Amino acid sequence: MAAAMASTAAKGAISVRHARASRASLLPVSSSISLRSVSSRQVSLFLGRPLRQPFDPRPLQISRSRSVQIVTATAAADAKPTVLVAEKLGEAGLELLREFSNVDCSYNLSAEELCAKISLCDALIVRSGTKVTREVFEAAKGRLRVVGRAGVGIDNVDLQAATEHGCLVVNAPTANTVAAAEHAIALLAAMARNVAQADASMKAGKWQRNKYVGVSLVGKTIAVMGFGKVGSEVARRAKGLGMHVIAHDPYAPVDRARAIGVELVSFDEAISTADFLSLHMPLTPTTSKIFNDESFAKMKKGARIINVARGGVIDEDALVRALDNGTVAQAALDVFTVEPPPKDSKLVLHENVTVTPHLGASTIEAQEGVAIEIAEAVVGALKGELAATAVNAPMVPAEVLSELAPYVILAEKLGRLAVQLVAGGHGIKGLKVVYTSSRNPEDLDTRLLRAMITKGIIEPISDVFVNLVNADFTAKQRGLRISEERISHDGSPEDPIESIQVLLSNVESKFASALSETGDIKVEGRVKDGIPHLTLVGSFSVDVSLEGNLIFCRNIDQPGMIGRVGSILAEKNVNVNFMSVGRTGPRKQAIMAIGVDEEPDKESLKKIGEVPSIEEFVFLKL
Repeated sequence: MAAAMASTAAKGAISVRHARASRASLLPVSSSISLRSVSSRQVSLFLGRPLRQPFDPRPLQISRSRSVQIVTATAAADAKPTVLVAEKLGEAGLELLREFSNVDCSYNLSAEELCAKISLCDALIVRSGTKVTREVFEAAKGRLRVVGRAGVGIDNVDLQAATEHGCLVVNAPTANTVAAAEHAIALLAAMARNVAQADASMKAGKWQRNKYVGVSLVGKTIAVMGFGKVGSEVARRAKGLGMHVIAHDPYAPVDRARAIGVELVSFDEAISTADFLSLHMPLTPTTSKIFNDESFAKMKKGARIINVARGGVIDEDALVRALDNGTVAQAALDVFTVEPPPKDSKLVLHENVTVTPHLGASTIEAQEGVAIEIAEAVVGALKGELAATAVNAPMVPAEVLSELAPYVILAEKLGRLAVQLVAGGHGIKGLKVVYTSSRNPEDLDTRLLRAMITKGIIEPISDVFVNLVNADFTAKQRGLRISEERISHDGSPEDPIESIQVLLSNVESKFASALSETGDIKVEGRVKDGIPHLTLVGSFSVDVSLEGNLIFCRNIDQPGMIGRVGSILAEKNVNVNFMSVGRTGPRKQAIMAIGVDEEPDKESLKKIGEVPSIEEFVFLKL
């Protein structure tokens, strides 16, 4: 997914002097914390609440205090919790739920009906068809404790609203893996041999053998775009069909790919050499419509595409154009940008397209597995347990949150910045985090910061939501080895951290100046007056606020460089909010670190790269 997948949409920051406790929060929060640099999403991410004990569906009455939150109850403590199942769930899962709770199976509820029922429920289980919006959480009036998504994607759940209302969200990410992989292979074979078209032709009374001559799979190259659970299973099966398998995933470990006999390549190499492309990437801001006119133009003429992942990764209008001009010979699609797609959809009706109505997980075995997995996760959550399938807020002690809040956004942004500097398709193997602090090691809990750095590295290129609960598990699952080091600093013990340094080892960098003497990508930052700042890139000292987006330029230190780049940006009304220059010496090599509020267009970036004294540059979205 190349550079596009290694970036993420910038998130707006808010300024708050006081962290206010909502009815859904049981954390004591000091009224004196300054969270000026923390975005609303990051504040809410760590303002989770501990789940109430089982058999306690009582609404909370919370009395505010600076140091304590007092909880009172209004109902009997021995009642079973109520679980609303809003979409069809396998009987095995329902049996598990009934052993522990009262189960209300109410399918096909309208948004209004769901909001009317939700205040009587402790948990809600949905599939992909029910939208769990902010209005649903508000209508729950604090009672809803768990939302279970029976499947992988959680696009239909407002995670921020869930976290703000103290509601845990869990999913079932593993049970339908094999089913989705098998469906991809089924579409691959059906498309290659025109099965759907030939079937329709015969049922129309025709016998058209010459029209539906197919193509062989043996010896052909298939590019697996996204090498996670489903992608790797597709790769195994494609190898069994005698295909040559390559894969692109900016995060996949090389060792895991090599064990299957798969070569990891760049995005451009994958799409330009493959005869078939099977899409298995998540839908994120950076992968939305990543297959567009530009990427189709780079493909091998006559390529064939299979998509059982997310419809939004394809620009559907662009795919129709590519099919019409022959760039793409055929497509087999199980997912669409809008589901169900319009009846007059040119893509669905195209004679070279095979379609199915989102059947990737639709096997008897997968449905039963998903039902059991989500039922176990919901019951565990209602008991107060937390599992690796939790996708939103963990519970963080208030004193840790209060002290480390200004460093939370610094940690995540350093991770986001570092991963965007990685080039090539060989994955990230090693992450080292170095904390400089005057504290004794036992007095500094870095789990929260390590989780945020991991989150910053993984989330932009994955559909996994990383938090304190699942950070280490998620990193291990992806082959990312994390080590931490603490350097003593002679400073005030009242300040927990002087600086945070992030190093990525055994990777190539798209900005060579970001490499340290040992060949690691190295970035360092610190908090100044509540604002996160970048202070080191590779061996170059800089000082730039980590707000908005960044442009790094390596150039010869000479008069007028700042003005020339600033003028290019000004021509397109791109506002520079911060600028810093680090250099090896007068008139020698220097790095300009430029903070910009807006994203420059391609023309502006091209002009910056054409400035004679600029040797390399990179644009990063934070």
